[in-house]
Amino acid sequence: MRIHTTRLTAGFLLACAAFVAQTSHAASPSDSTSTPTAATSAANALEAEQEAATKAAKAVQKIGPAEIALRDQAHLHLPAGYVWVPTPAAAQLMRSMGNRTDDTFMGVIFPADDADWMAVVKFVKEGYIKDDDAKDWNADDLLKSLKEGTEAANEERAKRGIPGIEVTGWAQKPQYESGTHRLVWSALSKRKGGTDDNQGVNYNTYALGRDGYLSLNLITNAKDLDKFKPDAAKLLAALQYDDGKRYADFNSSTDKVAAYGLAALVAGVAVKKLGLFALVLAFFAKFAKLAVVAVGAALWGIAKVFKKKEPAVASTAPANNDTFNGTTVNNAGTGGINEPPKPPTT
Repeated sequence: MRIHTTRLTAGFLLACAAFVAQTSHAASPSDSTSTPTAATSAANALEAEQEAATKAAKAVQKIGPAEIALRDQAHLHLPAGYVWVPTPAAAQLMRSMGNRTDDTFMGVIFPADDADWMAVVKFVKEGYIKDDDAKDWNADDLLKSLKEGTEAANEERAKRGIPGIEVTGWAQKPQYESGTHRLVWSALSKRKGGTDDNQGVNYNTYALGRDGYLSLNLITNAKDLDKFKPDAAKLLAALQYDDGKRYADFNSSTDKVAAYGLAALVAGVAVKKLGLFALVLAFFAKFAKLAVVAVGAALWGIAKVFKKKEPAVASTAPANNDTFNGTTVNNAGTGGINEPPKPPTT
């Protein structure tokens, strides 16, 4: 019996791999001597990188329920049904998918089932963020700033061969709960010039603390956002600062105050967050089919998933299958580059 991979993870990895190959090709437009052998070698190298990253992630993954220490700041009470992969393994995994990470990055959360999302967790230590501007902000002004900042960032994306992003509106206007010091907002984004049918969304949640903020950035398709908002809310509620690190523990005489407030956290820092979206946009816009057809079969080898344990079917698993969390994953590539793996048949 062949068990299908998670559509998001397979498509996400595939699209990122396709995009990396596409970007590499764009970087050398004068090179018209590429051969199938060279393409195959590149695909094999990419597959090996993904294999190593997945192996590293598998070795350190934690399946909920579990207590996850987030540096010296907080704990994540990971609920059942979720999988946590910490850095540096998570950073290795993200890099293998074409995403950059920095020292704020702490790990990635995957659903244990076949839900189509992933969440990136960071801690940004930039000081205590004053929230007094939240009562005065204007959502339309914030959206305008976000659009302008994204357009400016597109110039840098173009230099790297990354498709530009267009912010089309709010999926959820910024909402701040002063009692819990939690911020939520979500902007609709798409590949510049793309259709509204293929919009993706970063659903951004923040927990403010004494020294900075924790961010949990859920990435999914816009049409599925309402379905997965409860997951984001549950995970945000599962983030708790340690004693002495809470927002209420701030000491004005000794502690650093951030150079920006909540409005800038939305309109300014958001532009950086949309950089991640630029790399996963290939999945949402489904433009992987425009490139890398030559290495399509090899790319299926990167479709390793964080999935709930299922009974192993050792006697029927073909030789070219892998297992992850006890789940058999077929990497033969028969699904084709333009389609996610097919669901199992009975």
